[in-house]
Amino acid sequence: MKSHTIVFTIILFAVACVGLFPQVHAVSPPPDGCYSNFTTAEGCNALRALTTGVGNTGLGAFALYQNNEGGSNTGVGAAALALNTASSNTAVGATALLLNTDGSANTAVGTNALTYNETGVGNNAVGAFALLNNVGGFFNNAHGHNCLMNSSSGDQNNAFGDEAMFTNTTGSFNSAFGDDALHDCTIGVSNVAMGDEAGNSILDGSNNVCIGAGAGDDIVGGDTNTVLGDGAGVGLVSGSQNVYVGAGVSSGADNEIRFIRIGDTSFTDYDCFIAGILGREVDAATAALVLVDNNQKVGTVPVDASGHPVKFQAMLNDALQQQKRIAELEATVERHQKGLELLTAQLKEQAAQIQKVAAGLQITKHAPQLTANNR
Repeated sequence: MKSHTIVFTIILFAVACVGLFPQVHAVSPPPDGCYSNFTTAEGCNALRALTTGVGNTGLGAFALYQNNEGGSNTGVGAAALALNTASSNTAVGATALLLNTDGSANTAVGTNALTYNETGVGNNAVGAFALLNNVGGFFNNAHGHNCLMNSSSGDQNNAFGDEAMFTNTTGSFNSAFGDDALHDCTIGVSNVAMGDEAGNSILDGSNNVCIGAGAGDDIVGGDTNTVLGDGAGVGLVSGSQNVYVGAGVSSGADNEIRFIRIGDTSFTDYDCFIAGILGREVDAATAALVLVDNNQKVGTVPVDASGHPVKFQAMLNDALQQQKRIAELEATVERHQKGLELLTAQLKEQAAQIQKVAAGLQITKHAPQLTANNR
């Protein structure tokens, strides 16, 4: 009744506005299909059973054919809303919302969009075959060719893109944006996929977030994974609670659990800058030394080759002993260096003395000859 009142208000306002402009003239020839209760019908058997319904528009053969008391419906296309008896539905496209009976506030745009919906409320399907098999789901949204094509009872799904959520049956609260996004999802719940083929293999996995073209496209049954970046999360099939950030970041195993991988580790020339660390205070009582291995894995607990934890104190003692040995070697080298410098200085002094002696001997050698020549 409230929707009917709104329709009356809008139409009366429009009529009043037109009356204010005397220069506006009636069209000639006058429009056909002007029926009572603000109804417009055009097409064979369109709105054939209408009784007290208000504000309905049926355009196309058998459009809104069975509607009698339902109001504010718009059916455009052959058999659009043909069996409808409810209110506030919009169907544009051949057989759109064809079998809808009691469902209300649905919007279907595209051939066969929401065709099998009967009692579903608040569904939105845009695209050929969008939400084709949905029967009683509530508040679903689908946009794109074959979106949510096989959904039967899933609730509050959103699909935008060619074949997005194509095979959904009972999955609920999913959002798919992009061609083939969440394509294989059937009973998965609360998944978010944005990007071409993002999360397209998820079958019964739930609570996954895949953003980027091909992000998480190998996940089938994994839950609560967060995958950000084109092609990120490749190789993960059944693992759960993982975080992958960066284009091409791959999993270490198809079933790994609670791993955080940032950046493609196949590249070894990354420089890492993280704000909020340098110069910041930490609790000395609980502070831990952060270590990194050759696999670029970061942690605070060192393990041996067999994976057994190594006591940090033992490692620290070993490191201190190595530092002590290095210091001793450096001291030895320094002593040797000083010894070499002293020896070099001594040799230079000896060479100078030898040179002086040699010069004296040369003078002594020539002195008698000079005396003989002077006689």
